[in-house]
Amino acid sequence: MDEMQELEELIPKPGALGYSGSAERARHEMQGPFALPPGPDAFSFALYQSTGVGLIPGHSLELLENSAVFERMLEDIRAARSSVHILVYIWRPCELSDRVVEALVERARAGVACRVVVDPVGSEEIRGDRDFDQKVEQVLTEAGVEVHYYRLLAGKVLGRLLGRSHQKLVIVDGRIGYTGGFGIWRVWEGDGLKPDEWRDTHIRVEGPEVRRMQLSFSRHWQEAGGGLIPPSAFPEDLEDSGPCAAGFIDSAGKLGLTDAERMIRIVIAAARERIWIANAYFSPPNSILEQLEEKCRQGVEIRILGPGPNHDVPIMRASQRSTYERLLAAGARIWEYQPSMMHSKTLLVDDWLAVVGSTNMDSLSLNKLKEGSLVIHDASFVRKLARCWARDLRHSKEITLENGGRTNPWRRLARRATQLMGQDR
Repeated sequence: MDEMQELEELIPKPGALGYSGSAERARHEMQGPFALPPGPDAFSFALYQSTGVGLIPGHSLELLENSAVFERMLEDIRAARSSVHILVYIWRPCELSDRVVEALVERARAGVACRVVVDPVGSEEIRGDRDFDQKVEQVLTEAGVEVHYYRLLAGKVLGRLLGRSHQKLVIVDGRIGYTGGFGIWRVWEGDGLKPDEWRDTHIRVEGPEVRRMQLSFSRHWQEAGGGLIPPSAFPEDLEDSGPCAAGFIDSAGKLGLTDAERMIRIVIAAARERIWIANAYFSPPNSILEQLEEKCRQGVEIRILGPGPNHDVPIMRASQRSTYERLLAAGARIWEYQPSMMHSKTLLVDDWLAVVGSTNMDSLSLNKLKEGSLVIHDASFVRKLARCWARDLRHSKEITLENGGRTNPWRRLARRATQLMGQDR
């Protein structure tokens, strides 16, 4: 029996997915909660048929926490030979910004093609100031860096306000990629243990999926008015960069099920032993909450780590806390990070699967925003991420039903409001 025949045998037959819900929902929504056949091959095939992306071998990965990402990133930018591409939601003037600008200016003057896309909502337009324009963009463009804004808020303001790009990408020479929760602003400096220094998680990757990350940047670049990127920015000899398998999931808001939600659902479905979710805006749609409850019933250990009292969007914290009662009742354990805003977006499943990227688990992120996350099959990387969890829990408060876990009218209202913002169907 060849590999494809083996996979055919692994795929559950209709009616075997453990669906709980009405027949009407079954006809119009992705079925779940459900479980996948065991193992990375079955997971990769399920991810592929759901998102068009499977797990590809040949990657080298580096887990980077908090401000450590910028030391590594700036080292790569300063060594760039052909191109540096940056896509971020937030870029605001600060000491960190000055360091990035200095590196880009030096490379641009040395003949390296440097291209930047920023989201105007996160970087300038909504706040009503012109700091990025005057203190960052002007310096970059004078040195030869090309800078564009993604979807200026002209015309249909509400649609453009909700249809933002929340992705974070840095790609050097088409061979090195970065993603995670980072922006270029002062809150990403430090170690995540002070109120004004956010806790975050990022990843550096070399290997075949850097091409897909580059493709995501190029599509943003075109929509922002930047034209085509030359073929040299898409090198083909990226295989055998390392032992890890990975797939980059690029998602955009649309009517119906997005690739971000498909990815989250498939990753959760793969769990047999544990699912650890660290997320800055944890208020997933009911379909994902039902899936997590079902996993609890199957004996899977569910851990949730979210922001505590330091939160940049109070209504989102209330919405997050509205989910606690039903998850705690199902058997999940929940913690809130205390020292600062917990901004990570990671998933850890069993001892072999992880996700790191920009994708939040709220309705707006899953249904409306452009997001990107790297899905990883590598036991060594998972162990490193688990050690990060152990450190974070030492700075976190466990929530129980008797200790802040019950819902109330304000939390229910906040959840309705945040779900409505991302509603697509």
